[in-house]
Parts: sequence; structure tokens; C-alpha cells
Amino acid sequence: MAKVADLYYQLDPWVIKEEGFDVAHNEVSEAIFSLGNEYMGVRGYFEEGISAPSLLGSYFNGIYENSHEENRVQYKGIVKRSHFMVNAVDWLYTRLSVDSEVLDLASSRIHSFQRSLDLRTGVLQRSFTWVTNSGPEIEVLFERFLDMEQANYGFQKIQLKAKQPVAVELILGADFNTIHQSQEMNFWQQEASEFHEHGAALLAKTLTSQQQIYSSFTLENNQSLPGEPVVRDKFIGRKLNVQLEPDQLFEIKRYTTNLVAKTLKPASELIEAGKELQKKQLTKSYETYRQEQAAYWQEVWQNYDIEIEGDELNQQGIRFCIFQLQQTYHGQNPSNNIGAKGLTGESYGGHAFWDTETCCLPFYLLNNLEAAKNLLEFRYQTLPQARNRAKELDCQGACYPIATLNGNEASDLWQHASLQFQPSTGVAYGIWHYVNLSKDQAFLQGHGIEMLIEISRFLASRGDWGANGEFGFFGVMGPDEFQMMVNHNAYTNYMALKTFQYTLATLQTIKESQPERYQELQSTLLLSEDELALWQRCSDQTLIIETKEGLIEQHDGFFKLPHVDIHKIPITDFPLYHHWSYDRIYRNDMIKQPDVLMFQFLYNQDFSKESKRINYEYYEPKTIHESSLSPSIHSILAAELGKNQEAYDFFGFATRMDLDNYNRNTREGLHTTSIAAAWMNIVYGFGGVRTDGPELLLAPSIPEKWTSYTFKISYQGALLEIKVSQNDVQMRLLEGSPVTVKLYGQETTIAQEPVLRTLEGVA
Repeated sequence: MAKVADLYYQLDPWVIKEEGFDVAHNEVSEAIFSLGNEYMGVRGYFEEGISAPSLLGSYFNGIYENSHEENRVQYKGIVKRSHFMVNAVDWLYTRLSVDSEVLDLASSRIHSFQRSLDLRTGVLQRSFTWVTNSGPEIEVLFERFLDMEQANYGFQKIQLKAKQPVAVELILGADFNTIHQSQEMNFWQQEASEFHEHGAALLAKTLTSQQQIYSSFTLENNQSLPGEPVVRDKFIGRKLNVQLEPDQLFEIKRYTTNLVAKTLKPASELIEAGKELQKKQLTKSYETYRQEQAAYWQEVWQNYDIEIEGDELNQQGIRFCIFQLQQTYHGQNPSNNIGAKGLTGESYGGHAFWDTETCCLPFYLLNNLEAAKNLLEFRYQTLPQARNRAKELDCQGACYPIATLNGNEASDLWQHASLQFQPSTGVAYGIWHYVNLSKDQAFLQGHGIEMLIEISRFLASRGDWGANGEFGFFGVMGPDEFQMMVNHNAYTNYMALKTFQYTLATLQTIKESQPERYQELQSTLLLSEDELALWQRCSDQTLIIETKEGLIEQHDGFFKLPHVDIHKIPITDFPLYHHWSYDRIYRNDMIKQPDVLMFQFLYNQDFSKESKRINYEYYEPKTIHESSLSPSIHSILAAELGKNQEAYDFFGFATRMDLDNYNRNTREGLHTTSIAAAWMNIVYGFGGVRTDGPELLLAPSIPEKWTSYTFKISYQGALLEIKVSQNDVQMRLLEGSPVTVKLYGQETTIAQEPVLRTLEGVA
């Protein structure tokens, strides 16, 4: 864990602050100051442009393009052409100039620079004083925010003030000339443009996926300047000639409406719908929208906040994580999913991975059940693509992709796309986990069972039978991506086993309680009793290799691999993918991220504490944590096992991995799924929450350095507050009816009167 913090931003429990502009931190800050509302996201780039290295990123959930070139490897089952979240319209485009000098913070003379993201309101502000070459100094303020509920709406405010008279040329527009950095090209073509009173609009579509965005803006300024039209290819804007008088504030507000079409629509239809949305937007003032966003975030914090006393760094860090999780996804639309970088950058192509169901879903299960359900509905909507993928792999049923935006497999790395089945078993796990907490039988017996059937079909057809009659998976890659083409990977086998068992149990319940639905499944999905018998046989004969002491072998032959002492690897060798030959990584017992420990976390109550201890103590020293998710899972298990200092050490950079740029790659975008893992690290780790059994379990512990911490969770319709100090645990019912949980193994009812218990050791 040789990670070093880059402590750049100011400490504040509710605000991310930058004091003074450092061009070397520009791209990192663009990611940190990203805004999003699930529908669209925009990096914290300077709307006025900058000549320094920058990723001007504007993204829309589910808007993608196809790779420019085909994969040169053309074997069956290997993806020929990938797809990726495409950089879209710069709807904040602004240019400021005085006497032909264009404002550029990389070269212009400025002072008093400040930038702040207020987590309580979702408002990003930036201010500085521009010392122009011609003499006058201009105080400049930029402000922006996104509407979290009417997600088509974005807002910008600019204020200018000078002590001397000065003429400023101001251009504001919508620009589709954005370059997708990783592909080094633009992927948009203009369809239509028009000016309207005090604004303009532009419609463009992607080159190959034929998806569309209509972007319209209206300007409101306190000098009533009409603005001159500015038109060029894929750009439309207005130029204003502003005369600043001494100490008089000039203010301009931009109301933007962005409307996307994920499938091609007639231009006239989309334009008309966009006009109606903008017309509706203009019925309220900028100030009203700003107040509404503050109220929205106030409610979020009332329900989701985590308070830490005695640790300013992690207090700011965990609130930043919660803020970004809510921005990235809050269940607005079941056609959306959570990309590994959210809507904050181009790395990983904006794809969703299996982390969604295993690491992100718990946050929504204990905060927003409807959002959790919608994440699973995305998988149901893309079931046809998963069926096609199974066929490409010469299998039956449905194989969910390792990386995707639209349901199709996007990874052209065969060793991941063709060997990793964590997404399929992850979807099955997500269905089980959601239903376990929500008791939503309608979902389970509707969309849920259809996915479970198709996933079980795939697993039965992809698995095979060994020489001794054992069932398992041959030639696979588990979560530990440093082991390729292995047999009987324990994670893959165990998660498949649990999928078979859950599918069969659900079908038996449907058969007994809803015989008509059972017959419908038999008819529409061609489900036969012979197939069920096969799944039962697969389940009964699944091989999990385990020693008599309870140590589970990660895969067949793992115990015989050459050993590498990971602590002797020079720090200069990291990241290993960049410094070790590709094949060198695969021929030893070094582990990238938890594999056995991962399924012992997911199905935690299936295993005794002694089993978890034996496996933790064997596998943790071999784990190099090249995945940003890895430390949090280890921290959660360490806390459960009473390894308190170890738990805290692993937790050390969880909440601030991006804020402090621990991996030196924050500039590429935020680590959204590891942000979710940071939340789990506190709730499931120190809080000792377990949601994988018939009752909610809690077994809190507390780091020595903390005075106390408080978190809130929703369970069975009740909002609970759990406060943990160095001496005791206090639980309160904030909303809803009384619920019963297990606290340190004892049945405890949380009702109107707070419950107070002495803090217990959990070793």
C-alpha cells in the first residue's frame, strides 16, 4: 500500500476548495469539480477555455459512439468493434476578451483565484481578478449547477466588475466540436441550428450510433444586451459587447436545456420537444432553481449523511463520496447505469462493470431501494444483448458483458470479455440481494426470474464436468485478473452454485404459489423439467477445493504456483501493467484484488468467522491491490475479524483516493465504484452491517483516532441512525415503524426510544 497523498484542496467538512490556481493540478481539478445529475455530467473545465493540458468533458448517460477502427483479432467470440461514452456538447462555451486579449488562465495575469464546490447545494463557483494587458483589472465570477430532478436543465452565471471603464467582448454558445481525447477525433455532425430570442439552439447526432442531442440556451443579462449571432460548423452562439462602468456589476445567466435521443428521431420532433422543455425552464428564475437545488441536497444529507468526529480528512472525504454517488446515479431512469468513472472522464470508456451489482448496489439498497431496482432493470432491458453474447461464446442463455454502455460487450480484450463471468453471477447476486432486503416478490417473479433462468442456462452450458464427475468452470479468469485460463476458480464456481440454488428455489416458489406464471415461463422460455434437473445436478456437484483446515484454493493448482514476495517489488514497478511484461504477471501467486475473500464478503454469513480468518490471513499477504476496490473489501473483513489497525490502514485512502490523487490518475475521472466501496468501508466495515441474511446485522467497531461516527440507513421502510462512540452504540428510529435487527448477535428492536448498548469487541 505504498500510496502517497497529494494534499492540495483545503480542508472543510462541506466544501471542496481550491485556493490559488496551479496549472499542474488543472486536469485533476477538472475531475474533482465535476458535476452530474445521472442524465448528464460535466467536468470542472474552464468554460472560457485554457491552453494548458485539459480534458474538456461533457457526457450524457447512454450516449456512445463506436470505435473508429475494428479489432484486428477476428476470432469468433472476440469483439470486433468497441463502443464508448462519447464526449458531447460544450454547453458552457464562453470566451472573454479585452482589446483582443483573450482570457486564458494558463497565460493571463490573475490573482485571488478561488474555486469551491459546495456539497450542501451542488453549486460550483470560481472567482479571480484578471489583470488585463491594457491595464484595467476585472473581477470575474463563474457559477454553474445542474438540476438534479429536471435533469435536462443546466445553469451558468457570470459576473464581471471593474474599477475603471472597460469594454469586454463576451461570446457564449453551444459547441459540438469537442474532441474525444482517447480517440483523438470528433464524433458529431450537425443536423440543425436556429436562433431564438436571447438565445440559440443546435441539434447534432453521432457519426455511427446515430444518437442525438438538442442543446438550447437562453441568456438573461442586466444590461439588456441582445447579442450578435455567431455561427460556424457545429457551433452556435451570441456575442455581447459589454461596457463595464466603475464598480457596477455586470451579470449574465444562461439557462440551458439538453435533450438526448438514444435512438434516432426526426429532427423536427426532437427540436419541438426541446423547445417545450426550454419554455418550461424559463418559467422560473435562476435564483429559484438554485434554491430548489439547495433544498434537494438538504434532503439528501438529512437521509444519507455520515458524520465523523475527530477526523477532518475523512469527514470531507466521505461526504465527497456520497455527493458524487448521488450525482452519478439516483435511480432516475432504468435505462441508465453506473460507469466506472461515472460521468467524469473518458477512462474505461465510461463502461459499467460487474462492480455495479457487487459494490455500488449496497449504497442504494440501504438508501434508495427504487434506485437499486432500476439498476437491475437496466440489466433486464439489455437481456436480449446478453442472450446474443452467449451465442457468440457458443453457449446458451444470457452472458452479461464485462464492460458495456448499451448492453453489448465493449471489451475487445478476449481474456476479460470471454473468460470473466462475474457480470452474469453479479446480476444474479444483485437480484438476490435486492429481493432479500426489499421483499419485492413481484420483481423477482417477473423480470428477476427471467434473468435468473437465462443466467443459469449460460452457466450450465459454459461450465463442464471434470474427470471425477465434478462440475465447474474451465479456462476462466476470476476477480483476480492476474490469473488467466485457470480451472475451478473458486469465485466463479461458488457464485454459479449460489445462482443455481436461488434460481431453483425461486422457480419452486412460483410453481407452488403461481402455477399460471410457472406455465408461462415454461412456454415462453422453453423451460423444461430436464433443464431444472441439470441445474440441480450442477449445483450438487460444483467443486470448491478446500483443505481440511478450511483454506479455499483460489483455483485448481494455485497452491503450487511460484511465490512472489510482493513487499520486495520496487515502488517504481507500479502500476505493474506498465512495467512488467504481460505474461510475467500471470505466472506466480501474486493477487491483483480479492477473489476468495470477495465471495466471502458477498455471501458473508455462509462462512464461519474462522473460515474468513484462515482465508484472510493466507490471501491478504499475496494481494497487491492494483484494483482501487481491493483495499475496502480487505478493510471490511479486517474489521469483522477484529484486526482494527489493519482495517484502519486499508481504510486510509478509501474516502480520499480521488481528492488526494493517491493513484496519480484522478485526472482521467473519478473512481466511482471505489467511491461506493468507501461508503461500504464505513457502513459494512466499521459499522459491521450485514445484509446477506434474513435479518439486518450490526456489529460496530470504531477506529482509535475517531471520537465518534454516525451513519444512517433505510431498512424495511424505516430510517435508522446509528452513532458509534469509543464507549457505546446508540440507535435511533428517525422515520417509519419500529424494526428488529441483530446487534452483536442479539435481537434488538429500534423504536421511538433510542437504544443504547456498550460497544463490544468483534474479534
